[in-house]
Amino acid sequence: MKNKILAEFIGTALLLAIVTGSGIMGEALGAGNAAVALLGNSIATGCGLYVLITLLAPVSGAHLNPVVSIMGWRMGKLNLPELYGYVVAQITGAVSGVWLTHLIFALPIIQTSNKPRHGLGIWLSELLATLILLSVIRLGTKYASEKLPMLIALAVTAGYWFTSSTFFANPAVTIARSLTDTFVGIAPADVLSFVSAQLCAALLISLTKLDKGAPKST
Repeated sequence: MKNKILAEFIGTALLLAIVTGSGIMGEALGAGNAAVALLGNSIATGCGLYVLITLLAPVSGAHLNPVVSIMGWRMGKLNLPELYGYVVAQITGAVSGVWLTHLIFALPIIQTSNKPRHGLGIWLSELLATLILLSVIRLGTKYASEKLPMLIALAVTAGYWFTSSTFFANPAVTIARSLTDTFVGIAPADVLSFVSAQLCAALLISLTKLDKGAPKST
């Protein structure tokens, strides 16, 4: 159990370091070109996810995401104490990853975002993004388990570009990104609506007939 919790903490911390660091670097090198910054951010995130999921899935399932852990609990692959442990590890890991990135880039460690992300379209985008992510995990686990890391990584990379919310699809990621006033930030006032949309998606998935087999990642 301790190894699983530690893997979730480290994995989510590294995920947020990748997301935040690539956002900072992309914005700096893009010289104001948001498309270049998003391209670098999405590619780095997808590549990082592939590595993290591949390496950590045998240890903890590499959920790295509270809604994935909720789905795992719903499928009977986690008990309640394990679910609580995973969620705490994911949230604290995500925040730690953001703070580590600030330190790496010589930025103030404690900060909050000023980037607004709100409106019906963005909320609907987060609902759809989370439904897509959980569906990819569910169907991938059943039909293409050996390709699951790649499927998730590619879905997230593509999601950056076809959703108005840029495919957060993760409550831990959302909370942590409210604590960075960089390219990937989200204003704290918008966190609740994002997390609500993500949890609604998890609820919708839980109301459908779930296939046997544990979710293996993000």
